[in-house]
Amino acid sequence: MEPVRSAIIGGGFIGHVHARAVLANAGRLVTVYDAKPEVSQALVSTLRADRVVASYESVLADADVNLVHVCTPNHLHFPMAMAAIDAGKHVICEKPLAVTSDEARALRDAADAAGVVAAVPFVYRFYASIRDARARVTGNELGDLRLLHGHYLQDWLLGESDNNWRVEPQLGGASRAFGDIGVHWCDLLEFVSGQRIARLNARAATTQRRKNAAGELVDVATEDLVSFIFETESGVVGNAVVSQVSAGRPNEVVLNIDGARSAISFNQMMPDSLWIGARAQNSIVWRGTSAASTAAGVRQHPQRTPPGLPGRLQLLLPRRLPRHPRRECRRSAHL
Repeated sequence: MEPVRSAIIGGGFIGHVHARAVLANAGRLVTVYDAKPEVSQALVSTLRADRVVASYESVLADADVNLVHVCTPNHLHFPMAMAAIDAGKHVICEKPLAVTSDEARALRDAADAAGVVAAVPFVYRFYASIRDARARVTGNELGDLRLLHGHYLQDWLLGESDNNWRVEPQLGGASRAFGDIGVHWCDLLEFVSGQRIARLNARAATTQRRKNAAGELVDVATEDLVSFIFETESGVVGNAVVSQVSAGRPNEVVLNIDGARSAISFNQMMPDSLWIGARAQNSIVWRGTSAASTAAGVRQHPQRTPPGLPGRLQLLLPRRLPRHPRRECRRSAHL
């Protein structure tokens, strides 16, 4: 096994998250690249990288790099991830993997053919409480599933002066609220419940105009919120709301699964706990307690922080990569 030797492409918020994850997992941050040279230079010290390069092509040509993290605006995900795969590098690409389904399938097929590790970080899966919830469902503790519901709410685009490149379809893609955060909720639902969404009916809406760089109010082409009902392949029904304009919700992910015997609820704003509902008694199960650790007889995923400390949303990277590349695609075609 060879150690992880990463290159971070994109010096924004999520690039820093990836860099911290590399270092936390005993990896080596070989190089960083951002389209703005001044940002690239600053990243060497702030992200503890070995060096900075002047172009993405330099990353691909660097034999010392075996894993590329694509942390750029969405419209660059496809060309950069494809170039990394063609260069024989392993890839971790931020979601959405691409801005069209055809591009996502092309990346999946290319990674398969090249035999490289290819992943999209749906990191909410790695909360201990989520692993507990999944164990309870797979262990049939809830009984037959009857209703799946919840929401993912944010408020960071609430005001008319709040703006970001994600609002622009040519940079972020045709879908914003759902493409940015709705996919996280759907992945979490399917991961915990074991159910795959097969059919849905959705309504998307854009609630307001926003100010451009000149201070003028302009129309917005991407959605602020989505409300949808769905049915899974096995016939379980559900509904969810996704919004980036809900006041007082900085990043609230709620997943509810109702079964014939009991129900569970996870709220990412309180990630160390899992609500268990029953007719006789409701309870809160805390991470690290015996009630959580023995759920359905399944061992909890290892955590890097003791119980009682805030949940850390870290990418859980392998400490080493195989010398002989293989494919490990984590929902890579999921837009």
